[in-house]
Amino acid sequence: MPLMTRILAVLAAVLLIGSPASADPGDGLSQSLDPSQSVATGPAVLEAGHADIGPRYRDGAWSVQIHDDATSPAVWRHPEEAIFRVRDTARQQIPADDAYAFLGEAPGSEVYVVPQTQQDDVVWIGWNTQDPGVMSAIDRGVTMTLRGVQGPGSLTVYLQSGNLGAPQVLWASAKPQAQSIWAETNTHTHANWVFSKPGAYLVAVDVTADLADGGTIAASTILRFAIGDTTDPAAARAATYAGDLLPGTTPAAAPATTEATTGSLVVAGGAAVAVLALVVLLVARGAAARRRAERDRS
Repeated sequence: MPLMTRILAVLAAVLLIGSPASADPGDGLSQSLDPSQSVATGPAVLEAGHADIGPRYRDGAWSVQIHDDATSPAVWRHPEEAIFRVRDTARQQIPADDAYAFLGEAPGSEVYVVPQTQQDDVVWIGWNTQDPGVMSAIDRGVTMTLRGVQGPGSLTVYLQSGNLGAPQVLWASAKPQAQSIWAETNTHTHANWVFSKPGAYLVAVDVTADLADGGTIAASTILRFAIGDTTDPAAARAATYAGDLLPGTTPAAAPATTEATTGSLVVAGGAAVAVLALVVLLVARGAAARRRAERDRS
C-alpha cells in the first residue's frame, strides 16, 4: 500500500476507534465502587453515559449485572431489564485498511460503533471486576466467555492500544466457538463494540471464577442491545434467545504472575505480541551491528 494511502487509512481508523483506553486517573477508567450501592429494578434504557458489565457476589450468590454510572447515585441493574441502546450517532465507516478486515465488512461500509473511549452521545459500555463482594471472595480474576450472539448482523469486540497499534479481537460472533477472556480482580476495561447492522441483538455471556476458598462459581446472562434509532428497545427486551449456545472452550488462562491494575486484561495472542517484540529487537540489533561494521571499514 502506498505511504500516503496508508496514512489516510490510519487517520480513518483513528476516527473509527477514538483514542485508546488507558489507566490515567483522569480518563474515567480509575474508579472504586461503593459496597452499599443498590440494585435498581424495572425497565431501563441505557443510551448515554457510562455502564459496565460485571459480576456481583452477595450472600453467597454470584450473578452478572450492569453497573449504571449514568444515574446519581450509581446503581446496579439486572441484564433482563436493562437495554443498551446504540443510536444512529454511533454510525461510522469501515476504514480502507486491511487491518480491519476482521470486521467482515467492506471498506466504506457503515457500522455502529461503541468506541473504546467515551463519546458523549453514545452509551459507553465496558466491564469491571470491582464489586467489593467479588474482590473479597475470588482468587485472582474472572473468565468472561461469549457463548453466542443473536441478531440481524455480526458483533465484534476488540481492543486497540494506541492509534497505530494492531486491533486485538476479543469476541467475534462470526467465529463458530465460544471465546474467553481473562480479567483480573479490581480491573475496569473498555473496548470497541462494532455491530454491522441495526436491529435487536441478544448476547449470551458466561462469567466464572475460582473462589479464594477453593470453590468455583459461575453465572450466565443475556445482554440486550437495540441498535439504531429505528429499533424499539421494547423489541430487544421481549426477544428470546432461540439458538443453541456455542460449545464452551477452555477458560482463558491467568498469567503466571499478576498485578491487579486498572484496565489489565489477558487474551489469546499475547505470545504473538512477544514474538513480534523479539523480532523488532533482533532487527534493531542487526542494523546497529551493520552500522558499526561500516564505520570500522571506513
